[in-house]
Order: sequence, then structure tokens, then C-alpha cells
Amino acid sequence: MEESISLNKFISDTGYCSRREADELIKAGRVLLNGRAARPGNRCKPGDEVEVDGSLITRKQKEKPVYLLLNKPIGITSTTEEQVQGNIISFLNYPKRIFPIGRLDKDSEGLILLTNDGDIVNKVLRAGNAHEKEYQVRVHKAIGPGFVDRMEGGIPMLGTVTLPCKVRITGKQSFTIILTQGLNRQIRRMCEELGYEVTSLKRVRIMHLQLGTLATGKWRYLSEAEISKLKELIEVSSAAPVKNKRSKPAPKKEARPETPHVPQPPAKSKSANSAAKKGSYKAFKEKGRQR
Repeated sequence: MEESISLNKFISDTGYCSRREADELIKAGRVLLNGRAARPGNRCKPGDEVEVDGSLITRKQKEKPVYLLLNKPIGITSTTEEQVQGNIISFLNYPKRIFPIGRLDKDSEGLILLTNDGDIVNKVLRAGNAHEKEYQVRVHKAIGPGFVDRMEGGIPMLGTVTLPCKVRITGKQSFTIILTQGLNRQIRRMCEELGYEVTSLKRVRIMHLQLGTLATGKWRYLSEAEISKLKELIEVSSAAPVKNKRSKPAPKKEARPETPHVPQPPAKSKSANSAAKKGSYKAFKEKGRQR
């Protein structure tokens, strides 16, 4: 007999949305399980009825996974909310229900992945800090000395410090940057911290997937080799979630790490003994005089 699965996985398996979005739908009270409002943590077993916004969804709706690579234009918002003007779903107008893997700012352009495979979305996002994303960036003024070192060394923002990254100057006002994390508007905030305003930002790579010569606003299917490599990478990385290495920086080695354990107690004891000896000798001399 088939075992039950989590409700959010069931919904994502139908291709309706990702697991994260399913969680939000459940929290918002938009999902019914066997006629009752679903709650986070509910599980679904064969024969159960699941409704989202009044529409019944079933396992039969699950279709062959689709993986698209889009060169997103500026002005398009990476959201599945179709009431939002300029949303990525309406822009693509793909015949099947798909959703973006992660986000790319409305005022940024370049590579973004879309799929109906809810499992792969969560694995990519959960292990996102282990995956390289490369961007081409242009700022409003000439890049000064020390820029690369400061960007690569970490910039304070949003209550944390950015992880180490790779930066290469490509022009008087341009550079490429490779990140392994995805904080909100991270590159723009990093530049602002150093006194630069980003005038253009384009993502050209996610892991092994390259934007290449794909024209702005166009999309293509991932090749079988690209899909196979993608699954291989996320299976390896998702097994061990990446920790923020800055939360516990490795301490530098001290010149004499054991000194605190030895000298202090003996020093006090020696001092005390010395004082006691001097006091005893003085008392002995006084006693001798009294004799």
C-alpha cells in the first residue's frame, strides 16, 4: 500500500507550484484536505481529496518535468502571482504551469530557470549557498583601488556579512562577480556600501548553466546533459546543507596558547610563599633579639 506523503510535496508533485509556495498556500487557508482547511505538516494518502482555491488537484495532473532557461528582460518580475503586472508567468505564456527557481530582481536581467518540478526547486534553493552564480555588473563611476579586496572580503548588510566571493574588473566601470549566496538585492547593496550605484546587472551563469548567446526575452529547454548534471550537483549538495562560515570564524593560532594555564597560579603561590618566608625570617630575628 502506498505510503502517505507531506501535503506540500503532494501539491508540488502535481506541478501546481513549488513546495515553498504550497506551504504559503496552506498557511493562507487556501488549501482544503478532505473538505477541511489544511494545516502545515498535514500528510496526504491515496484517496484523499486536495483542493487549492476551490479546484480539485490530483496526482494524475503530474506531468513530465519541464526545465526552461530564460534570458529575463529588465522590468519582468520573478513571481507566479499573475495579478502582478509584468509577472514572469504571463510574460512567458507557457502552455503548462511552471514557476521560477529563485528570483532575479525586476531591474536586473539575465539567466533564470523555470520548471514544474517542485522537488528540484527546493533542492536548488536549500543548497543555494553552495552553487555559483555569475553576474556582469556596471556601476555609475570609475572603480577605485581596494574595491576588489573589499567586495571579496565580505560586506556588512542585512544584519550579516556577505560570504567570500570572486570579483574581476572588466572595464573602467564594470566587473564580474561570482556569488555562492543570494541575499536580497545583494550585489546592489554591496556596491552601495562602497559608494557605487549599479546601473546594469546581468546574470550569465548558474552553476554549469550558461546564458550564452540566448537573446533577451527568449528561452530554451535545458538539454538532457544539462538536466543530468543539475540533478547530480543538487543531490550531492542537498545532502549536507551549507552553513554560513562567518557565523563561527576560525580562530587564529596564538603564539603561546598554553601560557594562561601555567604561569598564573604558580605566580600567586610563589608570591605568597615568598612573603610568608620573609615574614617568618623577620619574626625569627625578632624572637632572637628578645632572647
